[in-house]
Amino acid sequence: MSRVPASGIQHALRAGDYEAVITSVGATLRSLTYDGRDLVVPFDADEVRPSHRGATLAPWPNRVVDGKYTFGGVQRQLALTEPARGHSLHGLVTWLDFEAIDKGPDHVTLATRIEPQTAYPWRIVVKTTFALGPDGLTQTITARNDSAEPAPWGTGPHPYLVAGEGHVDDWTLELPAAQVLEVTDVRLIPTDLVAVDSDDPQRFDYRVARSIADAEIDHAYTGLLRDESGLAIVRVTNAAGTGVEMAWDAACPWVQVHTADRPGLPIHRIGLAVEPMTCAPDAFNAESYSYDAGLIVLEPGVETSASWRIAAIS
Repeated sequence: MSRVPASGIQHALRAGDYEAVITSVGATLRSLTYDGRDLVVPFDADEVRPSHRGATLAPWPNRVVDGKYTFGGVQRQLALTEPARGHSLHGLVTWLDFEAIDKGPDHVTLATRIEPQTAYPWRIVVKTTFALGPDGLTQTITARNDSAEPAPWGTGPHPYLVAGEGHVDDWTLELPAAQVLEVTDVRLIPTDLVAVDSDDPQRFDYRVARSIADAEIDHAYTGLLRDESGLAIVRVTNAAGTGVEMAWDAACPWVQVHTADRPGLPIHRIGLAVEPMTCAPDAFNAESYSYDAGLIVLEPGVETSASWRIAAIS
């Protein structure tokens, strides 16, 4: 019996000039290229996935502050998986192994199940399909509540986009978002939703494409401006005008953007994290905030889905 790599079973996909590798651990996008050019920061098959790179996030994306939330009148305490900040980060499926239930040369569907546990006592069946086509790689996530009670739910992906050679500082960002969620400096606890041009537009306002330069961002955006087909489209390009775009529909009214600041480490600002989300950071505590955090309440037997697409800009 052959040994399975650290990142899980590898699912290689190809369509035209696109190639992708999806791994079973965390239903992770390990690599995506167009004509041999990286569109996301890759990692090796036999490497433990770094920094949630490419992982599927569920049943919540981003953070639950202090790991505490109240749902259905019951307060619960999640494991603190971001110990440096004291939060629960990126859900429960990022280290689960997903089984392939359908596969072809250009697509794969993976499935897993969240079993009831003290901190999250609901059974949720999670399926995700990665499909390559002429317009890039589309990921669709579907969740079904197999419990007898409603469950809180949220999801999103965690790719680090790559525009070409160089680092984040060298690239241009177009981010069609009118509002940004302010957070505390160290623990990134949400505080207030403000206009991107109100307090620090040089740092946060990219509605007109411009250089990221030395801006440090680890914030959620909303108030997304969409095209005529209802898509929000983020574009990251280099000086030559080539790069990568990510698009999604109204299922994700939020997006987290992170400039991957890791001073002193080789991964410092090597990719721009763009994470469409069905809900805001700390949405499990939605009632604590004055804005709509977008928490999905998934009724028994009901399914919900969301999808996004990553494509090359040539």
